[in-house]
Amino acid sequence: QVQLVESGGGLVQAGGSLRLSCAASGRTFSRLAMGWFRQAPGKEREFVAAINWSGSTTSYADSVKDRFTISRDNAKNTLYLEMNSLKPEDTAVYYCASNPPGGNSWYSPFTYDSWGQGTQVTVSS
Repeated sequence: QVQLVESGGGLVQAGGSLRLSCAASGRTFSRLAMGWFRQAPGKEREFVAAINWSGSTTSYADSVKDRFTISRDNAKNTLYLEMNSLKPEDTAVYYCASNPPGGNSWYSPFTYDSWGQGTQVTVSS
């Protein structure tokens, strides 16, 4: 399995920006599709964005489309999530996760096999 460590979370005012990073080690990162999920208190973990192994294909939840950008640097074994125009409803713990080869769905957390510990993002109004 791949080991994942997120960083970059914090407290930001509405309208601000943050950049999350996810450092990967272990299994070959460059062969894996990757995703970002988030979980707010009392809510289920929800899909935010995903990217294929090469970075050529991405997908976003409607709630973050045009505000968030997922990207990766395979040379650095790192996944990123650039978050702009943040809203209070974006407040959550953000997790990165790896999606094993095999054409698994990108949108369900149950198809991801390795997870980071999460990083807190808090957006104040």
